[in-house]
Amino acid sequence: MLRISKLTDYATLILAHLAAAPERRLTAGQISAETGLAAPTVSKLLKQLHRSGLVQSTRGLHGGYLLARPAGEITAVHILDALEGPVALTECAGSASQCSLEQTCLVGRAWQRVSRAIRRSLQEITLLELAGLSAHGGPPSTLDRGFPLSSSAGAAAASATPQTLKQEPYES
Repeated sequence: MLRISKLTDYATLILAHLAAAPERRLTAGQISAETGLAAPTVSKLLKQLHRSGLVQSTRGLHGGYLLARPAGEITAVHILDALEGPVALTECAGSASQCSLEQTCLVGRAWQRVSRAIRRSLQEITLLELAGLSAHGGPPSTLDRGFPLSSSAGAAAASATPQTLKQEPYES
């Protein structure tokens, strides 16, 4: 089964939260409090998102995090590449293939084609869409506790108490 990790799901929730108020600089603590995600998880993901160029950070009294570019320019493939690495269904579909059977394999080309189709589809989905925001920067279409629900992490946050979510350890 194809499935993104819980951390990628949480990172998407963080990005969606930043997209909902693009002019507002938020600290990791604020994001944690407003999304219900554990503070260590938020900090870890913000560092990873910063390294990948999806968010920018400012230190100091009025510091915090903002999206590095408009939400309409960040796609699902950018998020997945940042958290999971390049999308590839099989070893031979990746850019640095290490498969010893690649030259004689009968199915590799078909899987490569499927991987390219999935990647193209992911490139068409923007953070605006993931966050439930209109292309014109309008309000989120689905709000709960003040943040957009873009994923199963959002649904979990809506149905669980902050204390439950904050006690959940993050995967590394």
